[in-house]
Amino acid sequence: MSRPVLAEAQIHPAIHETIATYQSDLLDEVRAAIERDAIVVVGMAQNPVVKKARKLLKERGLAFTYLEYGSYLGEWRRRLAVKMWTGWPTFPMVFVKGTFVGGFRELTKLAEAGELDAMLGG
Repeated sequence: MSRPVLAEAQIHPAIHETIATYQSDLLDEVRAAIERDAIVVVGMAQNPVVKKARKLLKERGLAFTYLEYGSYLGEWRRRLAVKMWTGWPTFPMVFVKGTFVGGFRELTKLAEAGELDAMLGG
């Protein structure tokens, strides 16, 4: 899979550092959780779809790490870094064993097909 990303040669050198370090503390936190934990859900407060994803995992008895960054009215700029990194436009963002699997709809499909259990080795 490939998606269009602006080539580095098309970005002025004076802003390379700004782009490379944009919200790097948040991305470092997300990456560390993904490396450490089997299931990671990245979300935001007040989002009903994020709540559905967490509920699905709880009902299946699956432990997960939840990282929450702001709400509809706050911290959208911080969340933007995760969207840019994954290429995924919405929350939640669900990672299983280091693999980004999508959001609630995709998580549901994986669970129903038995693929979620297979990814977790069960």
